[in-house]
Amino acid sequence: MEFVRTTVIRGLLNGGRAGNRYIWTAVARRQPEVIERNGMSSAVMQWRRMLSSGGGAEAQVKEKKEEKKDMVMSSYWGISRPKITREDGTEWPWNCFMPWETYQTDLSIDLKKHHVPRTFLDKFAYRTVKILRVPTDIFFQRRYGCRAMMLETVAAVPGMVGGMLLHLKSLRKLQQSGGWIKALLEEAENERMHLMTMVELVQPKWYERLLVLTVQGVFFNSFFVLYLLSPKLAHRIVGYLEEEAIHSYTEFLKDIDSGAIENVPAPAIAIDYWRLPKDATLKDAITVIRADEAHHRDVNHFASDLTVWLGLQDIQVQGKELREAPAPLGYH
Repeated sequence: MEFVRTTVIRGLLNGGRAGNRYIWTAVARRQPEVIERNGMSSAVMQWRRMLSSGGGAEAQVKEKKEEKKDMVMSSYWGISRPKITREDGTEWPWNCFMPWETYQTDLSIDLKKHHVPRTFLDKFAYRTVKILRVPTDIFFQRRYGCRAMMLETVAAVPGMVGGMLLHLKSLRKLQQSGGWIKALLEEAENERMHLMTMVELVQPKWYERLLVLTVQGVFFNSFFVLYLLSPKLAHRIVGYLEEEAIHSYTEFLKDIDSGAIENVPAPAIAIDYWRLPKDATLKDAITVIRADEAHHRDVNHFASDLTVWLGLQDIQVQGKELREAPAPLGYH
């Protein structure tokens, strides 16, 4: 007991607040008769006065402020996002992308470009996409908002699958990728931002969400196997899918111009992501999305032209491998 008395008195003299409270609480709850027997009740009263004094109150306020400050931190390790603002000084509201990831779309890109299928693989890819379009036309008809939402859930898969498999190939062969991993992942992220924009506009119903789960499950696994077998065919199919996306968004814009679809204000996320004017409309958002799809069309047809039948082989084009060819970085 002499040890307990010495420890408590030493803590009081050192001004330790949190540790003293823990010790006194433990002793008072478990052995109150020991405290009285050793004549330490006066010390207990003195300790309580210290807590209720001005110094104790200031310490409590300081501790609360520190706790509140700690709540801002993202994790126990003190990792937090720095304060980010727009160019006009207002706070940046998005966590899913940063200001340096935004861009202005090149609207001068050729929207009518078409890769004419010549080889057996090209024709197979073209026919496959045309067949897949039939059930989409039947289900969505001219509901282009819902159609675009479903289209983007599919379009965001190939870039992620291709980037992931190229990443594994780079690790496996101990060689750099020439930027193609990043290019495909940028494409996947850009398609996902298309989806986030459309979700703000459409607000999908429960059965449409169920359809998304089904289509994504089937398409992801099918495309994964296809890319393992033939990256050339996989990229060609994506190129033709993007051509269909351009057609769908063109019809979407026609309905906006005709008044069949209301030209509502563009979602805030679209305005910040594509650096659109503050008064941008739905038509402006669809226009930049369509231009993005045209860029993805060109990238995937280009990748297919440079790719051989089997992804396990080295790719030779005019004496160079694909990883030595310039990847289309810097534009989504």
